[in-house]
Amino acid sequence: MKVQGSCHCRRITYEGEVDPARVTLCNCTDCQMLTGSAFRVSVRAPAATFRLLTGTPTGYVKIADSGERRRHSFCPDCGTPVYATADTSDPPGYSLRVGCLAQKADLPPRQRLWCISALEWAQDVSDIPGLDRQ
Repeated sequence: MKVQGSCHCRRITYEGEVDPARVTLCNCTDCQMLTGSAFRVSVRAPAATFRLLTGTPTGYVKIADSGERRRHSFCPDCGTPVYATADTSDPPGYSLRVGCLAQKADLPPRQRLWCISALEWAQDVSDIPGLDRQ
């Protein structure tokens, strides 16, 4: 599936090909911290299909408990996290942040990761009263 994405201010724009069956929802504490939320939803785009169209993201290298280095890229203007990659000059793929994709409604998570770190209150929010707008 072809996808298009951007940061909030649209300085960073990109496109790629993803497999909708491979969308993940990560509950790890790093994803909670890096999103300021309860989890992160991502989908991988192989490097051969990914193309940065405009802008130059700023990067932050996170070192996992395993020692693996991951480069998290975000907009230097609005701060939107847009993707993560291996910390190399030629990464094999891009972990796109689903919230930044124009096709996000068509990309529901298919697997949850790091459930041991999941915040219990965020697992089922269907009983919380909702408003159409703030």
